[in-house]
Amino acid sequence: MQTIPTVMIADGMVLARDVETPDGRVLCGKGTQLSTAMLERLKQMDITHVVVEGHPLQLEGEKSLQDELRDIEKRFSRVTDTPPLMYLMKKIQERVIASRSS
Repeated sequence: MQTIPTVMIADGMVLARDVETPDGRVLCGKGTQLSTAMLERLKQMDITHVVVEGHPLQLEGEKSLQDELRDIEKRFSRVTDTPPLMYLMKKIQERVIASRSS
């Protein structure tokens, strides 16, 4: 799942979370496939970002999946002899991978 600016939404992307107004009303539900008409409507309603399924865009300054996984390993590099922490590291990596592929 990826949060992207509304101006970068492409026709056919699928919402991973509900799009809500500032007062909490749902405009588009999770799982909605976005169309050109919906995109225009979201822009008119000043919705600046949405969360879409998968990882369809590489945004400037955003790390690649490999860089993120490498950073996680680096953070845990001092505790390689502690099995519970190594287990935690693997679980974090699995979640990062899953968030990029869902």
